[in-house]
This record gives sequence, C-alpha cells and structure tokens, in this order.
Amino acid sequence: MIAGILGGMGPAATAEFYAKLIARTAAERDQDHLRVAIWADPTVPDRVAAVLDGSTDPYPALLAGAGKLRDLGASVVAIPCHTAHFFLPRLAADSGVPFVDMVAETAKFLAGRTGPVGLLGTRGTIAAGLYQRGVPEVEWALPSEAGQTAVDAAVAAVKRGDLTGGAAHFDRALADVDASLSVLACTELPLVARHASGVLDPTDLLADAVIRGCGGKPVDSRRPA
Repeated sequence: MIAGILGGMGPAATAEFYAKLIARTAAERDQDHLRVAIWADPTVPDRVAAVLDGSTDPYPALLAGAGKLRDLGASVVAIPCHTAHFFLPRLAADSGVPFVDMVAETAKFLAGRTGPVGLLGTRGTIAAGLYQRGVPEVEWALPSEAGQTAVDAAVAAVKRGDLTGGAAHFDRALADVDASLSVLACTELPLVARHASGVLDPTDLLADAVIRGCGGKPVDSRRPA
C-alpha cells in the first residue's frame, strides 16, 4: 500500500508531517516503514483568502494534486493543512481519492472530554468553523483578536523560516486562550510549539490514521498530549 501526502501548504509543514509518519511508525528496519508518495505544490493559491473572501481559488490545484497521487496508486491520502480541509468533501467526491479527515480524527480523540478546549488556527479555519462544526460537543475557546493576531504572526514566521520569532508569537497566542488543552489547528504551529505543554497536534492523529490505513502500526508510546 502507498500513503499519499497532498502537501506544500506550506513546505515545512509537509516535511514535518512526513517526519512524523516515520517517527510514529513501529519499525525495526527500513522495510517496516510505509511507501509514501508526496505531492508538494507550494504554488497552491492561499486557502485562507479563499475561505474568507473568495479572492483566490486553490481548488483546481488541490484537485490536480489529488489526481497525481491517485495515479501513483495512493491507498490513503492525508492533507497536512487544516484550512484545506474546507475543500475536503468536494475534493474526495471529485477525485475518488480515499482521504483521511484530520478533523474527524481529532473528534475521535476528544470524545468525552469536558471543559473548554483552545482552538489556535488560521482565520480561515476559524471562520469556516471546521472544528466548531466538526467537533460540536467540545466547548471551544477561541483567542481574542490580539491572540489571533499572534497566531497569524506565528504562522507567517514559520513560512519565512523564522522559527525563533514564530515561537515567541505562539507563546503569546497560547497564553491568550483560557483552556488547559489547546488544539494546534494550523500545521505550521507544531514547528514553533516544540516545548509547549497542554497542546494537541492533530497531525499526530492524522499520521497514526495513515499508518493504520496502510496496514502499519503506530508507536503506542508516542501519543499526543
């Protein structure tokens, strides 16, 4: 079986996700790991702008990328980009590609949890209500405008390669949310949340689902927070 990654949104987040697939697979040798096809297209138009005001249209590029992975024989496909999940139902229907839904995996993990959960993501992800509607049983705590601005700045810093500056912005964003657990609902944020406590990275859950979907075994000891 072949695991597909529809990535490039952004490139660092895609590389981080592939590293997670490797780290989270129970393996003793090279041959125990998954076969992986990565289509990383950083020219995909801005997903946040598409959701907020329709000024860009990433869908044709996403559909083309899904077709590339389908043609390569991908058995299970992951998109390590939260905002792109806005297009997932349409993309799955039009491409015929078997996608793993990162929001749905997060919903399974949070089932039965009580108390507020912070939600740190792009303005597109927040505005689309991907998690608010996808996991309605959770009491979501959203950042203030200042906190959201810090999230935006952290994401932008990662995209330009400034992880130190991004970490400082992320710390401010995390402190802004009144919750003991916060979901990192943007795939750039895990790159600047290395030492943060009380965070859940849905790409860990996505990686585990892909591993299982390809007949592999996730490493049990490396569970999300």
